[in-house]
Formats: sequence, C-alpha cells, structure tokens
Amino acid sequence: MQQLTVDLGTRSYPILIGDGLLGDIGRHVAPLLKRPRTMIITDAHVADPYLARVGMALGAEGISFSSFVLPAGEATKSWEGLARLTEWLIGEGIERSDHVIALGGGVIGDLVGFACSIVKRGCSFIQVPTTLLAQVDSSVGGKTAINVAAGKNLIGAFHQPALVVIDPTTLATLPARELGAGYAEVVKYGLIDDADFFAWCEAHGAALLKGDGEARAHAIAHSVAAKARIVAADERETQDVRALLNLGHSFGHALEAETGYSDRLLHGEAVAAGMVLAHQFSAAKGLCAAEDAARVRDHLASLGLPHSLASAGINSGGAALAAHMAHDKKVRGGKLPLILTRGIGRSFVTEDYGLDTVAEFLDGQA
Repeated sequence: MQQLTVDLGTRSYPILIGDGLLGDIGRHVAPLLKRPRTMIITDAHVADPYLARVGMALGAEGISFSSFVLPAGEATKSWEGLARLTEWLIGEGIERSDHVIALGGGVIGDLVGFACSIVKRGCSFIQVPTTLLAQVDSSVGGKTAINVAAGKNLIGAFHQPALVVIDPTTLATLPARELGAGYAEVVKYGLIDDADFFAWCEAHGAALLKGDGEARAHAIAHSVAAKARIVAADERETQDVRALLNLGHSFGHALEAETGYSDRLLHGEAVAAGMVLAHQFSAAKGLCAAEDAARVRDHLASLGLPHSLASAGINSGGAALAAHMAHDKKVRGGKLPLILTRGIGRSFVTEDYGLDTVAEFLDGQA
C-alpha cells in the first residue's frame, strides 16, 4: 500500500492506494469513527460488485452500516438527487461526528460530499472511488457539487474528505468507455506542467487502457500526487494554481451542457475534447506550436477519445457553446478565465480573450 497526504494543516488527510484495499477498508475506517456505525452511498452499477465486499470488511471490525443505492449517471447529481440523499441521511439519524462512505465514481463522490457539507451544518465523509476518473481526480481536493439547468457544478461547496481509499482492482470491472474517460484526466496532469509525464502517457496509455496493472498503478499514484500538491498550494482556487486543473474543462463543460449532461458524452470524454480545443485555440492565437496541438489531438484520437467537436457528437454553432461558457462558475468580473498553453506542460490562466472570440474559433472547428 502507498500512502500520500493532502497537506492542509489540521484538515490534512491521507490517500491510501493499493490493490485489495476494499477488502481491508474497515481497518482504515474504524479509527475515524466516534461510534461503530457508518452509512454507505453508492449507485446501481457499483452496488452489485462492491457493496457487499465493503460491508463485510466493515463488519470484520465491528462496524454496522446502512446503505443507499442511487441511480447511476450524471442525472443523479441534481437537486432531486441531493434532496433524496439528505432526507435519507437525516432519516438514518446521522450525527455530525459520523463519517459517510462515498462508494463510486465522480457523480457519487461529488453528490455525497456536497450532502455532507450541508447536513447538520457539516459532517465527515470518506471517498472510496471506483472509477479511474474519480481515483485520479475528483476524489481528491474537496470540490463537491451538483449540476443545475444553467451549468455544471454550479451549486456546491469545498468540503474535504477525511480519508481517500483507492483500490485499483476496481478498474477491472469498469467499462472500456468509462476507463477511457478517466484516462483523459490522467493526460491532463502531463499537459498542465509535466511534459515528461505526457510523454509517458504517449508511451504507456494504450497499455494502461488494456489492463496493464503496473501502468495503472503508476498513473494513479503520479496523478494523485500532482493533485495533492496543487490542492495544498491553492485549496479554494483563490490563486491561479488550482485553476490549472481546469484545463479543457471550460470547453468540456459547454459540450456536456449542449448534450444535456447525458450519456451521449461522459465528463472525461468532454474534457478530452476540451483539452484539444484549448490547445488548438492556443495555436490559433500564436501561443503554442501547431505541432503541440496536433500531438495532443493525435494521442487522444489514437485511444478512441473525442478529439474534435464532430467526434464529440457536437454540431452546434460557436455562439451556443459560448453561451454555456458564460455560466461557468469561474467567471469573475464578467470575464471567463481560460486555461491555455504555451506548449506541452506549459499551461497558464488568461482573461485576454472574450467569449465572442471563443465563439468565432468554435465556429471554425465545426
């Protein structure tokens, strides 16, 4: 087992990474509990293969639990899903000192984290991510939220978990499409500020997606360490440090909104297309070499990920997509900070380009 730490002073927490950790999770959860009881929130896809295993591991440590299974999919991360979950938690007699277990992917982690930030004015939760996207990104850092009609993650809170438990063996049951979507977030860490890691992705990404355990372990540990470092430096994104983690997301969230946050386009798939668009926009403005933008596009395309508006199933005009971007939660002073790049591993934040310029660029990508 490997242990990393998100260093936030008195709110620091460990990230445990290791094969088989689900079967031993009770030992790591028990020291956190004020009473030997917890609640597990999961979804319909994750419950069948993993809920009983986690329950047995808790029982081995004398911890009782109740569970709530939500529908799988982005639609669950909504006002309705939040209402159902918070009412259930209150009905279960949750106390502020309790720790709720979020067992699942990014949707479950985001929803449970937000619910725990508001129930009883805040209780603790434990992230147990079962998808690659959640393991390398969303389970770490304390960003929690739900989606609303106006946009993605617009209602939420910063609420750090007490513990993150990552068992890479859960990826064995992950559908290939979900695995690819998670891989986009792995690539992101190379494109932000680590050109050597992007080169590693080019060399090992295909093996990772085909099931290479060593490649998966390296990608998870490297990505989590990068995320932990960035979060420790800028927890609430008040500087431009953590904002870099949004590379590809402003474009990607617009694509998700255009597809109604449906299975037509998974979050990681939208991020993949968004990262290509960010590099192509940078190249069009003379900020980075066209060869770098092509390199990003070609790598993601070679692994079957969306790498253009067409491959993402988007045929809308630039004005429609830019309108979605106008609701982005990062807008400040009426301007949307964009994460652009001066080359592979050289991302930066800028407010130099208005949405009209972005819309014109997107029209040219259709």
